[in-house]
Amino acid sequence: MQNHDRQHNLKTNSLGVSDIVFFVVAAAAPLGATLGGSPAVFAIGGRSAPGLYLCASLILMLFAIGFAAMSRYVVSAGGFAELVKVGIGNRVGHAASGIAILAYVCMLAGIYGAFAAFNSELIKNLTHIEISWQLSALFAIVIVGVFGYLDVNISAKILGFLMILEVLILVIFDIAVLIKSDPTNITFTNFIPTDFSAPGLGVALMFAFACFVGFESTTIYGEEAKNPHRTIPIATYIAIALIGIFYTLTTWCLGIAYSDSDIQAAAGGDLVNFVFNVNTKFVGLWSTNLMQILAVTSLFAVLLSFHNALCRYFFSLARSKFLFNSLSRVHPKHCSPHYASSALSIITLVIVLVFMLVGADPINNLYMWMVALGTLAILVLQAMGAIAVIAYFRKTRNGFFWQGFIAPMLGGTGLILVVILALTNFQELSGAKSGMASLLPWLVPIAAIVGIINGRRKAANFISDESPASN
Repeated sequence: MQNHDRQHNLKTNSLGVSDIVFFVVAAAAPLGATLGGSPAVFAIGGRSAPGLYLCASLILMLFAIGFAAMSRYVVSAGGFAELVKVGIGNRVGHAASGIAILAYVCMLAGIYGAFAAFNSELIKNLTHIEISWQLSALFAIVIVGVFGYLDVNISAKILGFLMILEVLILVIFDIAVLIKSDPTNITFTNFIPTDFSAPGLGVALMFAFACFVGFESTTIYGEEAKNPHRTIPIATYIAIALIGIFYTLTTWCLGIAYSDSDIQAAAGGDLVNFVFNVNTKFVGLWSTNLMQILAVTSLFAVLLSFHNALCRYFFSLARSKFLFNSLSRVHPKHCSPHYASSALSIITLVIVLVFMLVGADPINNLYMWMVALGTLAILVLQAMGAIAVIAYFRKTRNGFFWQGFIAPMLGGTGLILVVILALTNFQELSGAKSGMASLLPWLVPIAAIVGIINGRRKAANFISDESPASN
């Protein structure tokens, strides 16, 4: 019996607050999001960008108050899916499970496209050797799969190191801008968006929210955390605070750096070099060259973080018989969900291969389509999580008024509004103007329905196994 338990349990007491924060912040990709996300927010929202990041931070922090409080009582590698099941019920929990699988698989597959494109370009610039994006993607899938197979502490150490480097390079930029800029250009007016009805501001807010995707993975590491009832809530607060402060401060400094220019035109005219141009001006070319290298390592950190999080989703869902039971086995030495890791590597490989075979572009197709769909699905999952928190504390009455109702209601309302924005502006988020790609949002309700059907199958099998005839 002890050996069986060991085969289906993750390595307990192996991750502290800092380890989990590294996983979550790495998933948010501070450098990658700054280089790729902030130009889009500035191009659409203009100088209101810092205020939009601040709004996103406050909404998610309100939601996190109830989310973290509930995680004190519900500790599972199942993340949001488990919280929804406990808070609302099995059927909605199964729907959330289906949406969660769709969300994280799409995010992971899409980011492989971005990594492949940037990695091949970096190798070409450094060595003048052309490596196809397809080869870079296959290489990344293998390496990430190996780390997912090994002890989770190895991934935590790598993510911590890479995260510190990418944060440091942007902190240097922020300090240089504040020191070298004309004091009259340093104002705080951009922290408050003045016109929420301005065209495109809702789309810009949606892009800002997309930069926070992954913070909810704190609960996924609950079974491996030291003192999870304390560690998970603290890690959640710290992660959101760090991500929010970092994005808001850096976009504020970008606004200051472009004080003498039309920042919307600058961002829209050259999304790729929007940050690089002012970084070279205020810090130097050496820093920009290093930033280009760290952009690739930042994307690798995102891949590693999402892969580890999704492995634990698979593991938890398999342990509850929602997925194949073999995925719930852990490695006898590393205590990692190695079967789930291998299965995930195969799934992402198949998705990426499909895009390769049809001659798709790694950025405009694989990255944009998959990440847009993944972001929409995760926003839906977060909104369901807010409702689950309210439902849970309504039943238990533990800290009901503030933690269990007011905070999650405010945060959940904000998240529902962002889901509506994501649905109505999906073409702008994904770049899919027509054809089959424009129908991708329909995969979210389809995933929910498949989850419910699979949950009913699981329940039927459970009843069959427990029947007297089976004994």
